[in-house]
Amino acid sequence: MRSRTLGCTLLIAGTTIGAGMLALPLAASSLGGPATLLLMVILWALMAYTAMLQVEASLVTGHSHLHQLADHLLGPWGKRLAAFCVLMLFYSLAAAYISGGSALLAQALGEQGMALGQTQAAWLFTLLFGGMVCVGTRSVDYLNRLMFVTKLVIMVGVLTLLLPRAEGQHLLAMPLEQGLLLAGLPVIFTSFGFHGSIPSVMLYLGRDPRRLRRVFVWGSALPLILYVLWQVAILGLLGQQNLLASGGALDGLLARIGQEIDWSAFSQAMHLFADLALATSFLGVTLGLFDFMAKVTHRKDNWQGRAQTGLITFMPPLLFALYFPQGFIMALGYAAIALAILAVLLPVALAWQARKVATPNAYRAPGGTLALAGAATLGGLIVVVQLGVSAGLLPAL
Repeated sequence: MRSRTLGCTLLIAGTTIGAGMLALPLAASSLGGPATLLLMVILWALMAYTAMLQVEASLVTGHSHLHQLADHLLGPWGKRLAAFCVLMLFYSLAAAYISGGSALLAQALGEQGMALGQTQAAWLFTLLFGGMVCVGTRSVDYLNRLMFVTKLVIMVGVLTLLLPRAEGQHLLAMPLEQGLLLAGLPVIFTSFGFHGSIPSVMLYLGRDPRRLRRVFVWGSALPLILYVLWQVAILGLLGQQNLLASGGALDGLLARIGQEIDWSAFSQAMHLFADLALATSFLGVTLGLFDFMAKVTHRKDNWQGRAQTGLITFMPPLLFALYFPQGFIMALGYAAIALAILAVLLPVALAWQARKVATPNAYRAPGGTLALAGAATLGGLIVVVQLGVSAGLLPAL
């Protein structure tokens, strides 16, 4: 079980450290260093707290999947809302990862003399890593461990090289215009999204609250530490203006870093790190989506059933990535609305209802009514901000 605890901790960290980590410097190009770091700490604490609220509701009711929890505690409308948000979140994130991952894959293969178009790269990325998800959780666990350790080793090397080059004046940059501090909430919030993997982890690991708390708190704290170091390294190296010049694209960001560090081995390491970051996030998110779709469509756990589940899991986000190849940040923004409902507002409501029916000895997450109200307020604010950005009422990053 200790091995499974470690594996699940790395799965949560790997799910979190992916597209979100790569998007943070792009967000900081408009927000500046202090604002970005402040939002990261606040939003990490929020997500770790609401993860334990969902665990609390699961342990009280005996259900793992969010739509089952909502049906049990909130009724049919709660179930419908949860199911809709699960689909919107998972599909949006998967589309963002395919969009970003295929662009990096095409660029990496192009540098090796193998020209590959965006469409072919998207298909290859989806078939390769989606196929691993279709095989099963155990294969994802072991593959994720290998990729996460590799990613961590590369990141330590990259940070060792970049941090001494960081310039303090770059880190003190402030938001470029009013309203951007609010506008940064959805993108940074999505960078800490791992709640879609909670049911899969609970099914795989068991229902020990202490073990689950270690997995979710430490699994999300490790990304926070790495995010802070990454932010200092990239923003300190490039500054706001160079980040803005990347155009909000991952390949543009990597190209800007390559201009500052003229060393082919470093450039290759950065591309490999970005590929692994997106792949581990893709695995964690789509594993949760796969299990959810298998549950709601009642597919059998054999090769025919898993192939059918794989089609309905991966085809919609693949089509988005094909029609919107530069939709990386756009997809993350839309995912923020679903994630705020799914990972904040619903866990608060579920914990509130679960505490009404729980036995005296049942597990209870830290925090009383005030903590629940604070989490709900932040979740509602994120939804309102993203709607404001989409409607043009707030500036977009």
